[in-house]
Amino acid sequence: MFFRKKGSLRKEYDQKLIDQLEELKVSWLNQKALLEKSLDPSPDIICQAKIAEVKYFYLFKEAKSRQVKLKR
Repeated sequence: MFFRKKGSLRKEYDQKLIDQLEELKVSWLNQKALLEKSLDPSPDIICQAKIAEVKYFYLFKEAKSRQVKLKR
């Protein structure tokens, strides 16, 4: 009786996790492309790219541990 929303809450937060994961992947790939195209990247750009990469892989690891499945 008290735990009916558990399944729907899990689905909702799994979907939010997937959305954030996709956004961070795009951000990381954009930062990576910017680094590859620049001749002399500034340390700030390098730092931002590393942060985007770490955030993406952290959420990827979280999704894997929660066994989130992508629906295509």
